[in-house]
Amino acid sequence: MEPLSGTARPSGIQGVLALPEFRKLWLGQVFSQLADKFYIVLMVFLIAQYWVSSTPPAGGALAEAAGHFKLDIESRAQLITLLATGIYVANTIPAMLLGLVAGVWADRWRKREVMVASNGIRAGLAMLVPLCLLEGPYWLGLSWGYWGLLLITFLESVLTQFFAPAEQAAIPMLVPAPQLLAANSLYQATSMGATIVGFALGDPVLRLLQNGLAQLGIANGEFVLLPICYGLAALFIAWIRVEEQVKPASTTSVWREIGEGVQVLRDLPSVRSSMIHLVLLYSLLAALYVMSISLASAIQGLGPTRFGTLLAMSGAGLAVGAVAVAQVGHGFNRRVLASAGLGTIAWSLVLLGQLRGSLLLTLALCGVLGVGAALLAIPAQTTIQEDTPESQRGKVFGLQNNLINIALSLPLVLAGTLVSRFGLLPVLWALAALALVAALLERPWKRC
Repeated sequence: MEPLSGTARPSGIQGVLALPEFRKLWLGQVFSQLADKFYIVLMVFLIAQYWVSSTPPAGGALAEAAGHFKLDIESRAQLITLLATGIYVANTIPAMLLGLVAGVWADRWRKREVMVASNGIRAGLAMLVPLCLLEGPYWLGLSWGYWGLLLITFLESVLTQFFAPAEQAAIPMLVPAPQLLAANSLYQATSMGATIVGFALGDPVLRLLQNGLAQLGIANGEFVLLPICYGLAALFIAWIRVEEQVKPASTTSVWREIGEGVQVLRDLPSVRSSMIHLVLLYSLLAALYVMSISLASAIQGLGPTRFGTLLAMSGAGLAVGAVAVAQVGHGFNRRVLASAGLGTIAWSLVLLGQLRGSLLLTLALCGVLGVGAALLAIPAQTTIQEDTPESQRGKVFGLQNNLINIALSLPLVLAGTLVSRFGLLPVLWALAALALVAALLERPWKRC
């Protein structure tokens, strides 16, 4: 990248957004991540509108299957939750199984082409969703359309596994090394912002499109949102101008290349340490996702069903922390930032247990915990990008996505079981102790 003529290069987020090619990648990220969140909201919207009547059936294959698993589907909300769980599972399976393989192919192919193709195909798949509303045969008490949605969701998630490592590997290609910290800060802030906006505004936006286009004589207007978002993401990324060498056809097996990605972690302690930090962070955040229900239930006027308020506050804190790291983080030792982030998380978890029941204090601590997550995640991600050889980035980022998805999934099961058996407070203390030990292992008092 050429420096700005006649003036000093802007710093922080302003500086990376001044880079035209990165700006196009960022806009592609905005629309792609919004589409991912809108997709989940649309699936739940369709389940509630078309597959769950006001009174769920008392019998049938679905009720019988639920009985085997001791699931109660007497209420409409419980049936919606059960069917939505199928969507979540279809979305999660590729994330847990295909990250490594997708990372290998992201290295073999050109990054821009991978990102454009994945968004374009996802737009095409989203256009097939209305076909699932057509009448057809039933299986296990549900129409073929629901099973069609599961298949489309699975394929959408498969394509996402190719997009994610290609996108992360493209950032160092478009951003000079001194600005990578700011670029990753913006990436994290955008990711959290898309999560908050997508889940918060998804349902109102879908209803607005449905009702607004209906007044113009266009039925099912809610289905235009996803193709537009994925299409815009593909368009912005297609405009990126980047020199990327065409790689010769590989004669190495996929599994051997996966081993090469694992070998990078063995050979480069900085990459290995940063990967461990990210896995630990996402495990803690996943556990917090489960425990937020218990935290919310202890707050008068909030209750367990509004636990999303606490998660949104954590997301807002992470976004604020990301902006702060982008602006001033380059002046701090990354080991110090990691230790500060882990220490902040530990301190927040302890106080969340001690001060539970207070709405304002709990919200504030969730926000502070999000800031701590930013202090840990952004330097770790930047270190992985800087220290991983360019030829291995796709494999390493595929491995990273795979490990993070596992880290997000296992604590969802373990945390709930531990809270049920031992109570909320001991589990919060145990997680805080884990974060504190990790902070001390960084030995921030030593120079890098």
